[in-house]
Amino acid sequence: MTTFAVEVDPAASDPPFEQIRRQVAAGAASGALAPGHKLPTVRQLAADLDLATGTVARAYRELEAAGIIQTQGRRGTFVASRLVDDEDATAAARAFVETLRRTGLSRDEALRLVEREWGR
Repeated sequence: MTTFAVEVDPAASDPPFEQIRRQVAAGAASGALAPGHKLPTVRQLAADLDLATGTVARAYRELEAAGIIQTQGRRGTFVASRLVDDEDATAAARAFVETLRRTGLSRDEALRLVEREWGR
């Protein structure tokens, strides 16, 4: 995995907290920020971006409220795990497995198919 860097454009129409929020959310959604990835502290990211700590804190609060990140006290702030408990996703996975079993594919072959298609 490559290093994920947040950048803020002071000339952009979106405020800095929104730029941070959007980039971290997109990184988590795309997998560039894997579940469990430790984010910099509010103070560290604020210093790195030359922003007020309140700006970064607002972005982190909004990300946490959306379930994208989670703060674990003194351990730090991490990209949240996206455990699948969605009924539609579970039903789709079940149908996928049943279909592939009927076709005679092994688990390894099925996983290779998923990996290949996920990258498209």
